[in-house]
Amino acid sequence: MAEIIVYFSRKDENYVSGTIKKLDIGNTEVAAGFLQKLTGAELFKLEPMQEYSKNYNECIAQAQADQRRDARPELKTYPENLTQYDTIYLGYPNYWGTMPMAMFTFLEHFDFTGKTIFPFCTHEGSGMGNSEADIKRLCPGAQIGKGLALKGGSVNYAQPEIKEWLEEIRRERNGNYRICKEVS
Repeated sequence: MAEIIVYFSRKDENYVSGTIKKLDIGNTEVAAGFLQKLTGAELFKLEPMQEYSKNYNECIAQAQADQRRDARPELKTYPENLTQYDTIYLGYPNYWGTMPMAMFTFLEHFDFTGKTIFPFCTHEGSGMGNSEADIKRLCPGAQIGKGLALKGGSVNYAQPEIKEWLEEIRRERNGNYRICKEVS
């Protein structure tokens, strides 16, 4: 079976290591690119129909409003189907303790029964937050493997950390695979 990396990432103004910086490529997209080089997995970028503002402060106001109202933003496209994939790497920035709402839209669109999901996120101090619990709740038929939290400001140097995470996943899968982190 095959692997796919599905991710949401935002370029333009971002909060990075304590300051606002303009990014040509979002932090999560950088991490997804490293992961793709290491795995050969297919890449799929999630893009909402209504993009967030390029201005950081406007973007966070929009994203917080989406989260407060539990929005499910419409996406431009979806993968045609996921039947050929047994492993899905799910990448996103941590937005106030969980995933951006576009990820919720994606996860509710498909049945992940029998799939294994390995989440990875970029953050500036919040780690995985509640995202693993949210994924488990949204994908009750899937196995949720060990997640990886990457500091956004250091993501350009994260390839060794991503490689180590992949090696750990593969060691566990080749032995007695288990859900690496029970989330309640």
